Amino acid sequence: MGDLREDDLRDLVNRVLTHYQHYFEEKSRVTQSDVFVLFSPPWFSALERSFLWIAGFKPGLAFRVLRDSVNDLSEEQERRIARVREETRMEERMLNDELARIHESVGAPPVSGWGRKRGRVVLAAAADEGSANCPAPEAIRSALENLVGNADTLRTNTVMRIGQVLRPKQNVEFVAAGTRLQLTVRALGMGKAAVAAAAVAPDESLQDSAAAAAAAAAARRRT
Repeated sequence: MGDLREDDLRDLVNRVLTHYQHYFEEKSRVTQSDVFVLFSPPWFSALERSFLWIAGFKPGLAFRVLRDSVNDLSEEQERRIARVREETRMEERMLNDELARIHESVGAPPVSGWGRKRGRVVLAAAADEGSANCPAPEAIRSALENLVGNADTLRTNTVMRIGQVLRPKQNVEFVAAGTRLQLTVRALGMGKAAVAAAAVAPDESLQDSAAAAAAAAAARRRT
């Protein structure tokens, strides 16, 4: 970064943030078509899913990334970051309360009988029935869509507000650290999934071999 002008650094950060903006635009389309799948995305590894908070990263995580990547904040920057952090925590609590209210409605009759479907936090099965006397699923779907939209707005605003406090070089360090964390979790999660799949495969082969041996023995007895 020492060879780049501040304008070049700003341009670099803006290009990266544009990619993330595109991601959130695509995610918004998924939210409108099937919000339930975002709470347990099949394209995520189990490790990645463990990081999810309302279908995405918890905004407070951005401050941990900042703390671990930028170590030359001025006192004024520290004060401004602290203000953003506290406001973010308040909004996180509000969204947590809203999620809890939705969970309570899911657990109340007649919703409790619908449960989960293919690992999603869903009521899609009931919604697909299209029953006129079951308005709850559509109401919950709409509530979840709004909740995910508000959570994504908070995620975006938190990162943007942090970026407004940082100098260009600090901004590059912050954005690079966030991207590096995302890629690391992705790689670790996919690696764990591959190891787990490899461990299961021999057991399945043994079961297949045992079944084949039993079938052969039965055939010999018949002859």
